Amino acid sequence: MTVAASAVSQEAEEPVSYTQCTEGYEYDPIKEVCKDIDECALVSDACKGGMKCINHYGGYLCLPQNAQIFVTNGDESSQRTDPIPQTPLNPLNPTNPQTRTQSNLRDVDECSQGLHTCNADQICYNTRGSYTCQCHPGYQKHGEQCVDRNECMLSHYCMHRCVNTAGSYYCECKDGYQLASNNHSCVDVNECDLTQSCQHQCFNLLGSYICQCDQGYELAPDSVSCVDIDECAFSSYMCQYVCINSPGGYSCICPEGYQLQRTRMCQDINECDTVHECREDEMCWNYYGGHRCYPQNPCQEPYVLTSENRCSCQSAGACRGLPQSIIYKYMSIHSERTVPADIFQIQATNIFSSAHYTFRIKAGNDGGEFFLRVTVMSCLPGMCTMSNGPQELIVDLEMITQHAAMSYRSSSFLRLTIIVGPYAF
Repeated sequence: MTVAASAVSQEAEEPVSYTQCTEGYEYDPIKEVCKDIDECALVSDACKGGMKCINHYGGYLCLPQNAQIFVTNGDESSQRTDPIPQTPLNPLNPTNPQTRTQSNLRDVDECSQGLHTCNADQICYNTRGSYTCQCHPGYQKHGEQCVDRNECMLSHYCMHRCVNTAGSYYCECKDGYQLASNNHSCVDVNECDLTQSCQHQCFNLLGSYICQCDQGYELAPDSVSCVDIDECAFSSYMCQYVCINSPGGYSCICPEGYQLQRTRMCQDINECDTVHECREDEMCWNYYGGHRCYPQNPCQEPYVLTSENRCSCQSAGACRGLPQSIIYKYMSIHSERTVPADIFQIQATNIFSSAHYTFRIKAGNDGGEFFLRVTVMSCLPGMCTMSNGPQELIVDLEMITQHAAMSYRSSSFLRLTIIVGPYAF
């Protein structure tokens, strides 16, 4: 006799849904267990400084590369260097897997036969003798409804910011960073390699960058562009004569008759040592900013040249009332001098002992620019402070020699040609 066994359908109670797991675990809706999260596989840079990542239940460890791990089971201990094995946990019995008793009853798959009461936004999972309604990944049950699970409120492992979405989430990075290949970590963006953000030089920083300008430029208010620095506007002392600004720098120029010395000073060119137009019977005299040609023999009748630049009157009849000798001297001074200024010193040559010497400006001082102080000739405001040179002035300095006992009296001239240069240098 054949006995037919039939399954009696009973109204199953709504199963308790465990979809919340403790930190370090995530819910597996297929196996209905909380399984360990392998942080070592999920987070590429979980451990820093060359440490190795070892996953274990609910977390992970950062250990040296040569670390040895000992796992103790009861009284026995074994040495291992590989990650600790993971064992799924049953939410109804997290210690041991649930044991089911085999019978001769055939399970009815309510899910495939449409015999379930799961909502449209739920997934039906068949179990032995029943079924369960679960939410789609990223959702969780709230009563009979599936609501979005805010992963950002849980452990999301986003390095910077977590953005929750319906049924999921994604990670965002701060400005200057971008998501790594694991979609969780943030790595620095080298803006200097991506775009030509800086006009001149770009230096990458963590999460940002800075711009620097070449020498002679400075950053504009936008911190990206570079504008020229007008060095000539800093000070009137940048150049001794004229400062010319140029992109990224400046240059100094000197007036005619001068050459640039180093970078800013002007030095007089001695044309008499280089090229000049003086004739053979002329001497070249250099002054500040130029030169002039004077006759090598400046003597005029009744004077004759007796030595260099000295003219003597040797005819007693023709020289009556005239200086016995005229000495020609030349000198150059700068303009815009501080006055009064000593410019020339006179020294008498003793011919007779107990002789008396008197000095005076005989000619060439109509404007009163010069005065004598004992044996020193000084310059007053006027000629020495002029700024529109060059200017030539010829001054006759007379030396009168007297000897009362010998009834001797004579005079001689120092004809001083003074050229005031056009500049203060």
